[in-house]
Amino acid sequence: MGLGAGSIAIIALVALLIFGPKKLPELGKAAGNTLREFKQATKGLADDDEDKKKENDKA
Repeated sequence: MGLGAGSIAIIALVALLIFGPKKLPELGKAAGNTLREFKQATKGLADDDEDKKKENDKA
């Protein structure tokens, strides 16, 4: 169930109508920052799991 070009265009148009052209870049930047922080947090959790596995293998 992928999004086609038409669906993405409709979503972008609706977002533009709801938030306006001045607010939309700010929302995109905030969403990008949120995703970046989430990736960093999950990477830290994955690194912790790998460290625990290495410790268990050595023991």
